[in-house]
Amino acid sequence: MRRGVSGVSNKLVRETGLLGALVIGLGSILGTGAYVSIGLSADIAGDNLVFAILIAAITALMNGLSSAQLAAAHPVSGGTYEYGYRFLSPLSGRVAGCLFVAAKSASAATAALAVAWYISLTFNISAQVVEYIAVSLLLMFTVLVLSGIRRTNWLNALLVLISLLGLLTFIGIGLTSNAISRTDTADSSSLSLFHAAALTFVAFTGYGRIATMGEEIREPRQNIPRAVIITLAVISTIYIAVGYTILHLGGIKSFEQSKFIIATLISNHNWSRLVVIGGVIAMSGVVLNLVLGVSRVILAMARRGDLPAKLANVSSDSKSAPAATWMTFAIMSAIALLGGIESAWTLSAFTVLLYYGITNIAALNVPLSDRFIPKWVSVFGLLSCFGLIALATLSYVIW
Repeated sequence: MRRGVSGVSNKLVRETGLLGALVIGLGSILGTGAYVSIGLSADIAGDNLVFAILIAAITALMNGLSSAQLAAAHPVSGGTYEYGYRFLSPLSGRVAGCLFVAAKSASAATAALAVAWYISLTFNISAQVVEYIAVSLLLMFTVLVLSGIRRTNWLNALLVLISLLGLLTFIGIGLTSNAISRTDTADSSSLSLFHAAALTFVAFTGYGRIATMGEEIREPRQNIPRAVIITLAVISTIYIAVGYTILHLGGIKSFEQSKFIIATLISNHNWSRLVVIGGVIAMSGVVLNLVLGVSRVILAMARRGDLPAKLANVSSDSKSAPAATWMTFAIMSAIALLGGIESAWTLSAFTVLLYYGITNIAALNVPLSDRFIPKWVSVFGLLSCFGLIALATLSYVIW
């Protein structure tokens, strides 16, 4: 067992069970997907929004199973960065690590910016300070992550419950309201459908937090696959319901920095405020889990020497990685300060699809003795990733 410069083991403690893994997965997905990504996708897909969600869900399932296969066969922190080294080549691992850090840092920046926009609109705060609110949020959750995984799990559970309350309110109030016809139908072409699916796919990839934290999950061969499948089933149901509700309420009219906020579709101010609260808390949970997940990949890269060795140090109780976590905060803050909602989310979409392409290639190389999914699942996942990249890129250029 390797030890840090202080003589303390730099391995993390396995203290998260199936329930904790589920909470991590749900907390990583619910916020930005339901409260941001579906709103952005609705503007692009128009009446095909639900189909875009279904395409993203199927793609996520194939990729999630490949991730679960790899995490069960090689349960260490670092996700596809480690899997690339183990089952492909050092170069593949390094590329995957860089893609993960870029994609998830962009997702965290998007979530933090979205929370800042929710807050600024609710309290009539100047839009000029949105970026600084976002960075303050990132700082707060960085400190929470440094307090240790156990405390983070308890907070995750609370965030998930409140997030669900906000979404159920949106769905319940929205579907019981009178249906509204769309007056400015968005482009519903096939290319727009796949463009929207690519953006929505990112909203499903919180299951990756479960895999990247494989070193901290008890009985990983059983708990990681179960947590991934259950998480995706629950999230797919919620996303489809949210998408259908958006269409029932007339859809997203046009994109502006704040038009992604689904609460604006609810006419009753009190119910709308409850959805806003749920959104803020849900996306805060996303930021929390992304800070945790990205820091673990930076930790893994430092252990191998692909990043400075000091980033591999863990705390004296082996429950946090301070240097890697502060580096994560710095990267996410830079993106939040330099990019907007749409550009940050688009960056996340394209880089994460490339990342999961490598994931599927690595999964195809898992030995037969360690396999529990057929190879065609990973082949389908690989083709879906690169297919969405190609079609979404063409649509993005045209759109």
